[in-house]
Formats: sequence, structure tokens, C-alpha cells
Amino acid sequence: MKIDRCYCFQVRFAELRRVAKATGAATVADLQAHRTFGHKCQLCHPYVRRMLRTGETCFSQIIEAADEPAAEPPDQRTP
Repeated sequence: MKIDRCYCFQVRFAELRRVAKATGAATVADLQAHRTFGHKCQLCHPYVRRMLRTGETCFSQIIEAADEPAAEPPDQRTP
């Protein structure tokens, strides 16, 4: 199985990576300010978070939200 895009909007993770690099977007929400993706089923969100963290744009394993949790705001992190 090859997972390489947001299926609801057909936006490839490679395109999102280019946008992230060009704009400095560091979160799903940052990227959504520049490209439309991930507003329906949101199954792509953990893949996009992994892509932002590692640079990978094509995945062969299922990634769930618990595998790539959203970053907590700095004031919410535990010391």
C-alpha cells in the first residue's frame, strides 16, 4: 500500500512539503493556511505531521493520530 496524499482533496504530501519549505509552515494548521487539504476525514493529519517532522512523503504503513500527536503549545508542555 502506498499512502502519498490527502485523499479527500488529492493533495500529495510532496506538494505539502514544498509548501512547508517555501512558507516555513511547521504544523498542519500552518499548511492549511496555504493549501486546502485535511478538512474532511482528517486521516492525513498524522501523515502530514510525520512529513513535517521527517521529510518523508510516501508511506507504506498505517499511521494513526497516537503515532504522530499534534504538538502541544509551549505553555502546555510539562517540564
